[in-house]
Amino acid sequence: MAIKVGIPRALLYYAYSPLWVTYFKELDAEVMISSKTNKKILDEGISTTVDEACIPIKLFHGHVMDLKDGVDVLFIPRITSIYFQEYICPKFCGLPEMIQHSIEGLPPLITTEINFFKSQESVKNTIYEIGSFFTKDKKKMMKAFQRAKEVYESYRRQLQKGEIPSLGVPFHMYRANSGGHPLRKKEIMVMGHPYNLYDSYLNMDLFSILVSRNSQILTPEMIKRSVTDSFMKDYKTKFYWSFANRLIGAMLYLIEQGTIDGIIYISTFGCGVDSVVADIIEKTIREKSDIPFLLLTIDEHRGEAGFYTRVEAFMDMLEWRVKDENYVSPYGQPVHPSKSCF
Repeated sequence: MAIKVGIPRALLYYAYSPLWVTYFKELDAEVMISSKTNKKILDEGISTTVDEACIPIKLFHGHVMDLKDGVDVLFIPRITSIYFQEYICPKFCGLPEMIQHSIEGLPPLITTEINFFKSQESVKNTIYEIGSFFTKDKKKMMKAFQRAKEVYESYRRQLQKGEIPSLGVPFHMYRANSGGHPLRKKEIMVMGHPYNLYDSYLNMDLFSILVSRNSQILTPEMIKRSVTDSFMKDYKTKFYWSFANRLIGAMLYLIEQGTIDGIIYISTFGCGVDSVVADIIEKTIREKSDIPFLLLTIDEHRGEAGFYTRVEAFMDMLEWRVKDENYVSPYGQPVHPSKSCF
């Protein structure tokens, strides 16, 4: 009988799920994914997590609660570094302990460390350690990993074409159809950690709101890593956070391209990385461009009225800019104020 392995639909699930799911399936495991985020999962996460944790961590706890009674083993790796000489959020490093000491009645956990800070030479040992829960055949493990890599690379190519398979629907469903609309489609970059962007419950279905307002959506994952890295090489500061490099590099690329109509940054309350990165991005946009910028900070209290009001006001402003982009004032003043931020 196949071993049931549970993967919480939270945090880096939204970045690496094709890799993880394919690897386990190739090892003949039955993969169980937790339900889509909902109020019950959020409430359970809040009740089992320390108050100081950010909402993505609380949601992860809720997704573990959703899975734990129906699986043989839970996949909760200790993720330290996913790129050479870069780290990710320190809370990811302690996630296995947070889960073990917060939730009772857990099945066995796969807590293998994923750490590529010094090199990727340890990847083999990582593959073998994770695979040992399902088989002793190392050749089978490597073959499974190679297949998983192929699926993951295909997934990344889909992202760069403007699709988001992790949402469960092709991304063209989230593209504006301007048939009959008097204004051209607005191109909007939605920035943030993948788990903030692609969890529609967490971000209160922001993508659907934007598409309903005739917008074309771009996310950082749709820009090649090599492109963002090239912009970070000459940046004044070296960052050791992978997501910081990705987001700031994407922002610098967009400023140089000059084709984006607006940038929305989704941040979570209590996130240390976001508090630094969002501030850098906003200040850089003010200094180097006139791209409108909106910072949305979300937490478990879900102030939907204020959230929707700010998004709608931002979209109204963008539509005004698009409508009057070719208008020249008779008084010789630009219609769009320089270095505009919302």
